[in-house]
Amino acid sequence: MNLKLRLTVLSFLQFFVWGAWLITIGVYWFGNKQWSGAEFGAVFSTLGIASIVMPALTGIIADRWVNAEKLYGILHILYGVVLFYLPQVTDPGQFFWVMLLAMVFYMPTISLSNSIAYYILKNNNYDVVKDFPPIRVWGTLGFIAAMWVTNLTGNKASENQFYIAAIFAVLLGLYAFTLPKCPPQNTIPKNATISEKLGLNAFALFKEYKMAVFFLFSMFLGAALQLTNMYGDTFLSDFEKNPQYEDSFVVRYSTIIMSISQISETLFILAIPFFLKRFGIKKVMLISMAAWVMRFTFFAYGTPEGLGLVLIILSCIVYGMAFDFFNISGSLFVETTTDYKIRSSAQGLFMMMTNGFGAVIGSLGSGWIISKYFEDAAGDKMWHEIWLVFALYALVVTVLFAIMFKHKHHPEEVAEVRH
Repeated sequence: MNLKLRLTVLSFLQFFVWGAWLITIGVYWFGNKQWSGAEFGAVFSTLGIASIVMPALTGIIADRWVNAEKLYGILHILYGVVLFYLPQVTDPGQFFWVMLLAMVFYMPTISLSNSIAYYILKNNNYDVVKDFPPIRVWGTLGFIAAMWVTNLTGNKASENQFYIAAIFAVLLGLYAFTLPKCPPQNTIPKNATISEKLGLNAFALFKEYKMAVFFLFSMFLGAALQLTNMYGDTFLSDFEKNPQYEDSFVVRYSTIIMSISQISETLFILAIPFFLKRFGIKKVMLISMAAWVMRFTFFAYGTPEGLGLVLIILSCIVYGMAFDFFNISGSLFVETTTDYKIRSSAQGLFMMMTNGFGAVIGSLGSGWIISKYFEDAAGDKMWHEIWLVFALYALVVTVLFAIMFKHKHHPEEVAEVRH
């Protein structure tokens, strides 16, 4: 099996084992367990809590002491074991802690999978900016495949979604041990400072104005991403409470509708090399932010029929641009603007800001705001108002980024990533 194909398998399974439950856990939580929205916000925040520490920590370990592919494999096996146990939990408080443990093992594997792919491609003389996106697109296809499997097998409200993810997580962990070796790159010099000995060099990136602003707004966009993951499928499923829509296609196959977002991703991922080289990271990030505004605005006016259905579909289509032009382009920007000795650590920092602090802000903040201001007397969510507030948030972030992020793009360079 050639290297690019092996990395494609890695990318596919990396997101398959997440997509099997991430979008549908809200249906399981509110429909199967009938637990509260405030508690759901806390559980979803486990993605962020785990990402605050673990990606940076595992990045340091991979940079300094342990082969990245071995660390990656161990983490996935442990993630699978915890998911096998998760359906046995009957208390929402305990569910939080078990899910947190699962996320401690899973979340750092996202940045590690990027580091592994980058190292193997570079070590075999491939062009990362050109060759990585077509590999990464299979991660999105894996996410879509998992969503479809969960929905079409009738498991979007059942515990089987966790078992599906668990089985493939263990298989992925074992597969990782067959990959080419990705040894630590950051050896410790004799006159090393305490910071260097602890592997904290990457945190010096926050001293650079451009990188500090980039990481700050990565956090804000990470918060926006969590809003979609938490509430998208639940929003569509809630139309069943309206007699006019209770048996609509959107309600019955809400997860399939949501998967249009990931299908859209596959197209925009392939467009990233062109956009980065042509426009540079600032304009690409601004395009992403504008797409988030459209994503939430279209949802605000969406319904399961007529023009409303068109808006829901359009919302899912622009998601591909919103996610990829921020997440994938951001990862490539970090990879190609940092010293090779701290690249795993730098990817961990990017992950920490987006899926760490950003996820915590997005999940806990939205859970509190919705339960306090946007639920009616019957406890039903006021989706129109909710999505408009989210759209306003994305608009403010867009304007501030345009003002604060100072960057001059040089077309002759690859998205100004070589300094």
